Amino acid sequence: MAIKAKKLKNGMRYHLVPFPGTDAATVLVLTKVGARYEPLKVWGGSHFIEHLMFKGTKKRPNTIDISLEIDRYGAAFNAYTGKDLTGYYVKIAGNKAHVAIDLLHDMLFNSKYAPAEMKKEKQVIIEEIKMYEENPIMHIDDLIERAMFDGNPLGREIAGTSKSMIDMKRSDLISFRDKYYIPSEMVVVIAGNVPKGAKALLEKTFGKVAQGTEPDSYLPFGDMPERKTPRVSIQYKELEQIQLALAFPAPGKHDEKTQALKIFASILGGTMSSRLFIEVREKRGLAYFVRASSEAYEDVGMLLIRAGLNRERLDEALNAIFKELKKIKREGVTVQELKFAKDHAEGAAKLSLEDSSNRAEFYGRQELFFDKVETLDEKLTKIREVTVKDVQDIANEILNFQKLSIAAVGPYKTDAALLKHVPVIN
Repeated sequence: MAIKAKKLKNGMRYHLVPFPGTDAATVLVLTKVGARYEPLKVWGGSHFIEHLMFKGTKKRPNTIDISLEIDRYGAAFNAYTGKDLTGYYVKIAGNKAHVAIDLLHDMLFNSKYAPAEMKKEKQVIIEEIKMYEENPIMHIDDLIERAMFDGNPLGREIAGTSKSMIDMKRSDLISFRDKYYIPSEMVVVIAGNVPKGAKALLEKTFGKVAQGTEPDSYLPFGDMPERKTPRVSIQYKELEQIQLALAFPAPGKHDEKTQALKIFASILGGTMSSRLFIEVREKRGLAYFVRASSEAYEDVGMLLIRAGLNRERLDEALNAIFKELKKIKREGVTVQELKFAKDHAEGAAKLSLEDSSNRAEFYGRQELFFDKVETLDEKLTKIREVTVKDVQDIANEILNFQKLSIAAVGPYKTDAALLKHVPVIN
């Protein structure tokens, strides 16, 4: 039976998830805001806000004060920004969880956003943007989403651009923050060695956050029209190894077919015994890295195939990849492959939840996007119920080559220069 969150007095949802076998506690705070929620005047704002939360509060005036408090207890802390959420966490000994709760609350609701710190941090983020742009393995993810989600905020880079960072005004950023850092858009999870009195600690801190008003939602992606040629995004670099990504639109988080899609992606390229790994790497030696995965936002997802390929053998490699795509669409998967993929998914899920950080994410993300939490057994039951026909149906639905997007980092100055290597799609 699905687990419902408890609520603090101001309505903020929280989960306490104690489990034996660990002395660690992870305190995780998720906010339902990310790059897809941003107007252009604060493009990169969600990520900028995440950075600024570590730059000092009234109680802890600067970054060093925050770091010293965490380092004192040997804890780990960090934050991350996505297209649809922002997360902050501290992993600490359970008997010091009160330190993590107080620190995260202080950072998220009492940070100073000092103009001098903001000016300095803009330069830090601009260097971070350059780091991603100059690292093909990192940048290919941005490029494929730019191609697939062109015209929608989902296609924008999370960190923004150098120009958007320089132009961003403090007043606009704080106004954007205040819209989304409110109880209705946030979830707190404490997982692992949860201390006694955790609820009271949360009420004293997060429970005192003002409620705010319902914020703006995101712009839905909508349907992707078919095209005769793929959508393309390229970055020109003289490389011997081409970083390549292929993507097909897929159902979003709330679609019942997502479990079949995950199984399909696993069979296609999710493990070292998957079809693409065997055909492209093991049999032909065309790549060191090749994999398939499924990604999902609320209203749309994608089947993503990524590979690092030798430029001299790109035609051969793409022919091998497309051959496998057409074969799995035409013939489906075997009973043995399906059972293997289910066993793999079940084992990976169980191992993941041994860690307090992963268990906090398991609860927090479900609560943020679904307003409830399915237990691991409920999740595994859905995986076990996937049939060969389910996988065949999702393959036929997803592998529509008229909706294909392609991204590459390599010696291609035009879309046509890349597309000449792509097999003819029938």
